Amino acid sequence: MPTEETRRATPKMVLCISGMAGTGKSTLAKKLAKKYNLKYYSGGDALKDLAKEEGYDISVAGWWESAIGLQFLQTRLSDPKFDRAVDDKLLSYADQGNVLLDSWTMPWLLKSGYKIWLEASFERRAARVAERDGMTYEEALKMLDEKESRTKAIYKSLYGFTLGEDLAPFDFVLDTDNLNANEVYEVLCQVIDKVVSSK
Repeated sequence: MPTEETRRATPKMVLCISGMAGTGKSTLAKKLAKKYNLKYYSGGDALKDLAKEEGYDISVAGWWESAIGLQFLQTRLSDPKFDRAVDDKLLSYADQGNVLLDSWTMPWLLKSGYKIWLEASFERRAARVAERDGMTYEEALKMLDEKESRTKAIYKSLYGFTLGEDLAPFDFVLDTDNLNANEVYEVLCQVIDKVVSSK
């Protein structure tokens, strides 16, 4: 028979936020983690730490869209050890619970948790990246195209899914094209309060 303590126990929340570059997912994920008192872990940040250990300069603004970031993407294509190490670490964090994972792979690798995908058109995302990283719109289009084709190749080879196209693992998909950052945040707070927290 369950004790009073086990009856009061609540499942440990595991949220996963995903979306292509320029959807604002990292800024949003950090804000949500703070609101719901969750530990925040970023797959991208963990990969950058590994890149730094390999001798890459990660101080460049808009690193993933830079020439150096694209070079590291090429290294990852030829050697899966970086991605596997990060994904194993994120899975261990998810097992502990009370976490928010900012990751492109966790929605497919996690068996539990609530998974959110932020959708935005390629053009809108390029405009956001150009503004964020101080580059022209044309430069952002080119960089995003190159980055995303390489990233998709990595995950297709490693795990068999097509990033940005296969949305089957997601519990909630939000089109952010016509929403500002505050509106996206408010929508997701409502979803978490009404759906995730009530489970």
